[in-house]
Amino acid sequence: MGKHSIQLTVNGVAQTGEVESRLLLVHFLRERLRLTGTHIGCDTTHCGACTVLLDGVPVKSCTVLAVQADGRDVTTVEGLEKDGKLDPIQEGFFQEHGLQCGYCTPGMMMTSCALLKSNPDPTEGDIRRAISGNLCRCTGYNNIIKAVQHAAAATRTRQQEARAR
Repeated sequence: MGKHSIQLTVNGVAQTGEVESRLLLVHFLRERLRLTGTHIGCDTTHCGACTVLLDGVPVKSCTVLAVQADGRDVTTVEGLEKDGKLDPIQEGFFQEHGLQCGYCTPGMMMTSCALLKSNPDPTEGDIRRAISGNLCRCTGYNNIIKAVQHAAAATRTRQQEARAR
């Protein structure tokens, strides 16, 4: 179990670190980089609170080793906001009251972002399938689904406006 030097991009910023083979990505993000928006809920992939995007794909960072992220791109919930503007998914969660305690919210948002990248007009069933690996213990999911639908509509509107220019 030696130390390994890793280089990765996190939220668009190049990062390096010396890590032990067994260090989980969630601990690297939270403890080394102080990106505490990624929550630790279960350490067993059941809850999804620790979901981040690894090269654009949602992964549960409690089961990804930091060395597996070497040379790759990681996006955390902190990377959604750009230039002081909320990402459409953040705006959707705000407008549609898609959170209560907020513990699952970062993972829900990251999973939803990946969904909207691959499917800009998801059905309710598509959304439910996408977030099925993320547990929420307080909202009942209805407002989370509305939040993703809000984000999808806002994203489509922004894309139409950009094409019209």
